[in-house]
Amino acid sequence: MAHHGHGHSHGCGGHGGDDHDHDHDDPEIGVQYNLYMKIDKDRVECLNETVEGSGKEVFKPWNERLDKSKYVDSDADEELLFNIPFTGLVKLKGVIIIGGEDESHPDRMKLFKNRDAMTFDDVHVEADQEFELQPDPAGVVEYNTKVVRFSSVHNLSIYFPGNFGADNTRVYYIGLRGEFTEMQRQEVMICNYELAPNPADHKTDVFDPSQHSVY
Repeated sequence: MAHHGHGHSHGCGGHGGDDHDHDHDDPEIGVQYNLYMKIDKDRVECLNETVEGSGKEVFKPWNERLDKSKYVDSDADEELLFNIPFTGLVKLKGVIIIGGEDESHPDRMKLFKNRDAMTFDDVHVEADQEFELQPDPAGVVEYNTKVVRFSSVHNLSIYFPGNFGADNTRVYYIGLRGEFTEMQRQEVMICNYELAPNPADHKTDVFDPSQHSVY
């Protein structure tokens, strides 16, 4: 297992809030950041996580975003890749990232929509949107997406290519804000008249009892 740094509780000064325009203590924000409830967590993938299954633990309620007992660390290097399937369609409007207190906080984020089961071989294609991140251990910076581009999202992939200088990357919280629509199950509405075909519609040989013995 790769060695990975643990936070030493020294703060990162000088990270202003120019990219956000809300009071992060406003309870209304917690209501808006509720898309974690619409994630199919059993199918969430986090590539290069140190502890299997830890990646899905960073999708949690707003009031638990500062809970440092649940997090994901990258393993072999500083990269992390999340594949996040939703239980319906999402119009993604904003993202908040809480990373490690030290240099292990991600420094960039690439978003890809509707690319199922992405791997590290796929991340070099052009992202649907890319952000330069700033250290944000308190979760006060919101990164606003291009909403038109992120409508009708059934799968979101988030790629963190690096951090601010550590050997491994740590993420405590990924918050997603947007609108959710139940998936339309139109594929179920398949004509089923052939499930019980009318014998008159299918020419078959005449049934001859003498040739069909039951033993």
